[in-house]
Amino acid sequence: MEDLVARLRAAGCVFAEDEAALLTANVTPKDLPDAVARRVAGEPLEHVLGWVEFAGLRLEVAPGVFVPRVRTELVARLAIEALPPSGTLVDLCCGVGAIAAAVASARPDARVIAADIDPLAVGVAARNLLPFGAKALVSDMDRAIAGPVHVVTACPPYVPTDEIAFMPTEARDHEPHGALDGGADGTDLQARVFLAAARLLAPGGSAIVETSDAQARATANRAVQAGLNPSVGRDEELGATVIVAVSAGGRTVTA
Repeated sequence: MEDLVARLRAAGCVFAEDEAALLTANVTPKDLPDAVARRVAGEPLEHVLGWVEFAGLRLEVAPGVFVPRVRTELVARLAIEALPPSGTLVDLCCGVGAIAAAVASARPDARVIAADIDPLAVGVAARNLLPFGAKALVSDMDRAIAGPVHVVTACPPYVPTDEIAFMPTEARDHEPHGALDGGADGTDLQARVFLAAARLLAPGGSAIVETSDAQARATANRAVQAGLNPSVGRDEELGATVIVAVSAGGRTVTA
């Protein structure tokens, strides 16, 4: 174990001890050398393992699909709180379906739909959502998704284009560019999400969209442009920032 920890640390793994424990506990001795080599080469640990833990769930991940971050649990938590009994939630830019799975698991009364433009992501999301009776579909946020719904969630790409080059290697080189690039100021896809939410939401419904602390004002402005009433939600422990944008007649919900 000590040799494995030292090798991972030398490769730049900040949490080398934790990663070594996960690898030895979840990979067979026969496959361990190859798994370690992949991680040392910079492949995300989640891709090596084939799963990620999110909101207490073990979810399938796959190369070519964005790996959900722990900070996105704030979106799921606020969505669970905002959904009325037997309410409907649509998760846009769903990736592997992490937000949708967390909500569907916690709220079996709810109708949960996950959508993404990438068929590969939708395939993974569909498998993650199957145990909870939720569904995933391919959509580019057009009118294939019908409202009204009570909550729209999203963790769209929000890295400004010029900043992608400065991201960690495992994200920059091993995750799809389209899942990172948010345009010049990082808000292009967020704007599309808010426009879709304005169409989909019932009166008083909420759009809960992840952003960064530095971009919170710009993201909130995108919500205003879509006709929604935004507020900022934060969780310091998770290092998470979201915009909660309420449709006309709604009540602001904050973290």
